[in-house]
Amino acid sequence: MKKKHLLATLSIVLTGSAAWGQKIWTLQECLDYALANNIQLQQKRITAASNHEDVLQSKAALFPSVSFSTNQNASWRPFAETTINLAGGTMTTNSNSVSYNGSYGINANWTVWNGNRNINTIKQNKLTEKIAELGINQQANTIQEQIAQLYVQILYEDEAVKVCREIIKSSMMQRDRAKTMVEVGSLARVELVQLEAQVSQDELALVQAQSQLANYKLQLKQLLEIHDDEAFEIAVPEVTDAQVLAMIPNEQAVYNSALESRPEIQSSKLSIESSEIAIHTARAGYKPTVSMTAGIGSNNSSGQHTDFFKQVKTNMNNSLGLSVSVPILDNHQTRTNIRKAKYALQTSELNLQEQQKQLYSTIENYWLNATTSQQQFISARKNVKSMQESYDLVNEQFNVGLKNVVDLTTGKNNLLQAEQQLLQTKYTALLNAAMLNFYAGERIRL
Repeated sequence: MKKKHLLATLSIVLTGSAAWGQKIWTLQECLDYALANNIQLQQKRITAASNHEDVLQSKAALFPSVSFSTNQNASWRPFAETTINLAGGTMTTNSNSVSYNGSYGINANWTVWNGNRNINTIKQNKLTEKIAELGINQQANTIQEQIAQLYVQILYEDEAVKVCREIIKSSMMQRDRAKTMVEVGSLARVELVQLEAQVSQDELALVQAQSQLANYKLQLKQLLEIHDDEAFEIAVPEVTDAQVLAMIPNEQAVYNSALESRPEIQSSKLSIESSEIAIHTARAGYKPTVSMTAGIGSNNSSGQHTDFFKQVKTNMNNSLGLSVSVPILDNHQTRTNIRKAKYALQTSELNLQEQQKQLYSTIENYWLNATTSQQQFISARKNVKSMQESYDLVNEQFNVGLKNVVDLTTGKNNLLQAEQQLLQTKYTALLNAAMLNFYAGERIRL
């Protein structure tokens, strides 16, 4: 007997320890974890790092390039004839002949001026790097918005599950009370059957709410790049009516702040600047290119009466050259490049306008939803209070036989709908207000 008590106690302790050790995720922890581990963000960071290498390479192109080259050749003449002078005549014999020679050189090339194409390339690569960095911020903002939306949806579903459980408790109490009334003959059995069916429907609603809650938790786990099978729980903060009805930021003020801080707007502006530089780069096709070359080289070969080092020294030669290339006719290639660069500039300007338009539309929707949800929340609170009083009255009348099951079920369904509407408006107002503050440059907070 004591052994059984010991095992039971140990089981309770282990279960409690597992529950205590389970990670409870707050909204800020979810945001921080996603920003550090999201795969799409990591890919954006790699792209930015690659663009930085392009900047370094374009800067290095301003300096001369130097290379060393060597060439070694060997030849074999198996049927070469060798003539030997003798006293009184000559004698010709066959002998194998192997010869070799080598050349060595150090060459330098330097583009002195090419219409500032190299300078403009550096500028464009720097802008591309900045645009890539802004792309990281833009992706981070998108992920944070998605996390906030899922987090709030989980909070809503969590409360919906609690409401469903309370409804089931109420339904079971009514069913049990109806059983007693059937036994004493004050209620028809058909109404008891209807109440039992209502309990089953309420249990189904609970299962559906729990399934929806689990689905949103799974989506949030996947967004956080968490792929283990451990239970995932989030911290459920207490949300007061004062938080829901907090002052909503001014729509135009939020938009003005977003124009200065949102990465998608800054990226579009940099794209315009890059397009303007591209026009100057294309116009360089009309300008001459000046380049310099320099080199030092030597060679050696077999069959000489001097050694290798003396040959290299004797045969050493130096060169220095200057070349100027002036474009005259290029089959309209430069003119085409300039026109296409101007079209790209116009496209970038239109993209900026589109981004500004989309930004204002997003902020306007958040503001409208927040304002409307606050008004609906106030009405929903009153409606819940009214439906609760009505349901309590119908329940009392049912207990004394003045109302039937249909009236009772209708009152309960009306109360459930009112409570769900209250939850929906509550979290919709909370989320949209948080998004407005986020677009104004603040941290996401509920």
